[in-house]
Amino acid sequence: MATPETLITGIPTSWVGPLRITGNVLNEEVSVPLATYETPLWPSVGRGASISRMLDDGIRATVVDERMSRSSVFTAVDAATAVDAAVTIESRFAELAELVSQRSRFAKLLEIHTEVVGNLLFARFAFSTGDASGHNMATAAAEAIMGRVLEWGIGVAYGSISGNYCTDKKPSAVNGILGRGRRTVADMLIPHEIVAQRLRTTAAEIVALNTQKNLVGSNIAGSLRSANAHYANMLLGIYLATGQDAANIVEGSQGITYAEEREEGLYFSCTLPHLIVGTVGNGKHLPHVQQNLDKMGCGDDREPGQNARRLAAITAATVLCGELSLLAAQTNPGELMATHVAMERQPQK
Repeated sequence: MATPETLITGIPTSWVGPLRITGNVLNEEVSVPLATYETPLWPSVGRGASISRMLDDGIRATVVDERMSRSSVFTAVDAATAVDAAVTIESRFAELAELVSQRSRFAKLLEIHTEVVGNLLFARFAFSTGDASGHNMATAAAEAIMGRVLEWGIGVAYGSISGNYCTDKKPSAVNGILGRGRRTVADMLIPHEIVAQRLRTTAAEIVALNTQKNLVGSNIAGSLRSANAHYANMLLGIYLATGQDAANIVEGSQGITYAEEREEGLYFSCTLPHLIVGTVGNGKHLPHVQQNLDKMGCGDDREPGQNARRLAAITAATVLCGELSLLAAQTNPGELMATHVAMERQPQK
């Protein structure tokens, strides 16, 4: 069989910002690359970025937790045997954690959650993975754990290395509840005069629209742990520019936008419970990707995990910029469509 030809697909990319970001990861101004065919995204995110520079604290980005999961499925003769096996696996956590540490410099077993369905035993393993997003690292660690469990002779057999209780690249509730990727929250407090001048709206109008559209509208649509306008747009732009697995926007875009009108101004936040990014691994070897990561300060020589944490904070702040700008535009009749027509449509010949 002939070796498939490898091509590099060009995608329009623009640096946007800088964004002023503070929080538990960084405190500085950073520009971000957005690779997208939806070019109005650039000025939209840029508007949010310009507002961040008008605030002393800018956008506060807080990385709350980080982990990568892989769920394995075992089979048993009946439910009772599966339950007994689950108890054994959880009781021997220390042994399995030591096994993982012996096989990897960076992977650490953080926790195990089990679920029995009929005679099937699902074991969801969560790992810390340093600067990698950790898909392959978690799979390799889960494979070692499965091998050890099968050696114990506790009445279970191999089902699959991945049993969809992870959950990878699919919408789910479990990732938001138990965590997968880097759980990150970005928020800011914008004075009323800036809301009026830069966003041409009011805090009350944005809060009302967020309730009507993101909270109620998403609910009647059946959205799963998700209440936002367009997280996926910003995520895909950064993912493509920084060598991420773009399919992870499926779970990454499950997040919640929350807004309050306060005496001081508009409080606006974006919570991304399962933001999956990494600064090493597959895709990061490409020259343009490494250049982008270096320019963002995500390729520096730091303690393992700090570069990926930085990328998560920057990504969440970028999501907030685009989310804020779009919601503001949608409070004004006709603004959204007029902007797209002006920036995307070419004159008809």
